Amino acid sequence: MKSTLSAALLVSAPALLCANAALAQGFSWEGEIEIGNEQVFSSDAAGNEIRDTYAIIELGGSYAFDNGIEIFTNIIAESLTGATADRTFDDMGAYVDELGVRFGFGPATVSVGKVAPTFGSAWDDTAGFFGGTLAEDYELGESISILADVELGTGVLSFGAFYTDDTGLSRSVGFDRGRNTTAAGGAGNTGKLDNFAIQWRQDLSENTFYQVGARHLSQGVGDVDDEQGFVAALGHNFDNGLALFGEVSSFSNFGGGANDATFATLNAAYGVGSTTFSGTFAHRDLDAAGETDLFSIAAEHEFQNGWVLGGALAHVDDSGVSDKILGVNLIIPLGS
Repeated sequence: MKSTLSAALLVSAPALLCANAALAQGFSWEGEIEIGNEQVFSSDAAGNEIRDTYAIIELGGSYAFDNGIEIFTNIIAESLTGATADRTFDDMGAYVDELGVRFGFGPATVSVGKVAPTFGSAWDDTAGFFGGTLAEDYELGESISILADVELGTGVLSFGAFYTDDTGLSRSVGFDRGRNTTAAGGAGNTGKLDNFAIQWRQDLSENTFYQVGARHLSQGVGDVDDEQGFVAALGHNFDNGLALFGEVSSFSNFGGGANDATFATLNAAYGVGSTTFSGTFAHRDLDAAGETDLFSIAAEHEFQNGWVLGGALAHVDDSGVSDKILGVNLIIPLGS
């Protein structure tokens, strides 16, 4: 939902580079603070008209040894419940999003620990406050993983095995969301490395890339069946400042349940100086659960100090219930 100005303008960059070339010896860190407000100001359902004033703080650090091994972590503090009424910075908690070790050999980078598997990229490669909103439903995160990224010419092959984090790292401090257990069910929440994802991302030229991927999530406790998913995306930057991105995905037994699911995200961004204007159309079809369509227009301005101010309007039709939403945010980058 919340994306930076640079995301849509750099869609041709590979996801990861070979560790032997990319890891610099020593400690480095980076992060950002996002302060924003999302408000449904008009809805067919009066109960939907709520305001969520939020903050997201993200800090990541890594230490690279001279033997090519890197240890890394990423910590996030944010509201850990969904808004059900007007709220301001409520239910804030901090948790470990990533913690692991990474090393390279030849063209490959291997990551082990709590690391997010690679599958899709709409949440990173779209511009605008609402650019990746629906696609975030299938983003893979907070997983215990063994992953590899292999650089092959102009492309990167990413693959690995994983399961939803059920260790003590799944808890949070401040607002305690509790520890995840396999008893909670859900596809991929198996406590075993029996879930798999693979994705190929290639630069066709300096300005154009495509990616295709697949995943298998084993059914958890109480689930209907295993989930199978596929994703494909295409992005292109024009020389006049226009960037286009599209991603589609399809799932059987989405989340381990009875519904099959289809998602589509189309995003266009146009840069004028330090300002990016963008538009998004996104669609979600969850079989018996119904269809959702999102239309949004947005603008983001990057100041000389790197701060980014954004705003967007969205119209969401969720199974016949229409919401009009205003989103504004300020992103403050941090780094060493």
